Amino acid sequence: MATAAAAPVWSVDPRTGKRREQVAVEATAAEVEQTVRAAHQARTALAGRPQRAALLRRAADLLDEAGEAVIEAADAETALGPGRLTAELARTTYQLRAFADSVDEGAFLDVRIDHADPALAPPRPDLRRYKIPLGTVAVYAASNFPLAFSVPGGDTASALAAGCPVVVKAHPDHPATSELCAALLRRAAAETGVPEGVVGLVHGFQAGLDLVRHPLITAAGFTGSVRGGRALHDAAAARPHPIPFHGELGSLNPVVITEAAAAERAEQIGAGLAGSMTLGTGQFCVKPGLVLAPAGDHGDRLLKALTDAVSNTEAGVLLDRRMRQAFLDGVSSRGRLPGVDAPVTPGAGGEHTVSAGFLTVPAARLAAEGPHDLLLEECFGPVTVLVRYTDDAEIAAVLARLTGTLTATLHLGEAESAGTDPAGRGARLLTDVTPLAGRVVVNGWPTGVAVAPAQHHGGPYPATTSTATSVGSAAVERWLRPVVHQDTPPALLPPELREDNPLGLPRRVDGRPESG
Repeated sequence: MATAAAAPVWSVDPRTGKRREQVAVEATAAEVEQTVRAAHQARTALAGRPQRAALLRRAADLLDEAGEAVIEAADAETALGPGRLTAELARTTYQLRAFADSVDEGAFLDVRIDHADPALAPPRPDLRRYKIPLGTVAVYAASNFPLAFSVPGGDTASALAAGCPVVVKAHPDHPATSELCAALLRRAAAETGVPEGVVGLVHGFQAGLDLVRHPLITAAGFTGSVRGGRALHDAAAARPHPIPFHGELGSLNPVVITEAAAAERAEQIGAGLAGSMTLGTGQFCVKPGLVLAPAGDHGDRLLKALTDAVSNTEAGVLLDRRMRQAFLDGVSSRGRLPGVDAPVTPGAGGEHTVSAGFLTVPAARLAAEGPHDLLLEECFGPVTVLVRYTDDAEIAAVLARLTGTLTATLHLGEAESAGTDPAGRGARLLTDVTPLAGRVVVNGWPTGVAVAPAQHHGGPYPATTSTATSVGSAAVERWLRPVVHQDTPPALLPPELREDNPLGLPRRVDGRPESG
């Protein structure tokens, strides 16, 4: 019996909808098996931290050297533009080098030593704790970040830093870029003495399911839709041996603008909101999708500034036709709800483009469950919902109905920011929004996620499926697990836990920090 031919994987130009080239074919179950096993066999080459750091730095160098070709390929497949992609490539290579620095430092191993103390009741044995890599990791590339959240992105970089080989499921919106970047990472591996299979790449929907179900995959990282992420999350949980699934699924990113803030700087806030919600044609996971603004004169000033700025925003191209249609359907269904107005109507800007816009609705419409709940769901693209409230009670009522989100933003008046307003509104709002989000922004905008040790890019479900961050040095923690050695003879201890600290690691000894 003849087997069906593997489905081709095409690179498509979103500006025209036309196929550019066939890049690959969708991976069969046997090819997924082969790719995972090759990655698994490469794990011992990542055991040494110097090897990992060298691999990460060489990968960054090769990406920079091939920058022109990488940006050209990514722009052809995503229409994100050379300017945006140049910045994204810089962010991507910075991440790789930052994780290399973290590997050199070694603090992420979280070494803790508690010496034996027979005088305690009960007596304490000798305990030595550190973290070790989980094993081979599956990474599911994002549509809207073809570099920073895809093949060479933060999930891959943090997993390699932890000592975990990676198999990436490429996103169908940028397969050529994925192949190019994977080749560069494999070259970096070869040049630093690591088997090229340490970074694998597969294409295809079924390959993605086969990947998360493979018994040698020990954890997975995902950035995408609630529907797709939840399906993979459930598959990971349904395995005979369930694995951690770190998924970023969807986020509304609410904004609260107080009456005092609108009175002091309505025009500035309106223009800033327009810039944030239309950045990258609204295709950022931290785009502000629901904005609570006051009714009345000050809110009207803000509304006018927002209207002027959004009206002057050029139409843009979304990542693919499916997303474009979902955007058009989403704004249409929301616009038909009673009491919803569209001062600037979002919609089709042309055959392949979309125009930015926003909707307004009274806060009272969202105070109770009903058809307006649709406004509390993310709509991917250049649109936001301006909710006009009349008092603090309406703010509280709307916030109480929101689910987990990556960010929450407050725009406060001067006295509210200083904590000197008689009502204590700034502190109270901060208390109200903190349970909703992984990052709280005050008097700024959530778009733009700095790569820094203190960063947290995550949030309560459905923003993410775990409490981990996917940005910043703490992202490495997703791919590690702690192990304790109790009364292990000194000659058998791993170097990380030996008394003389031969690797010079930062650690805590008998409860006190000790520098390497």
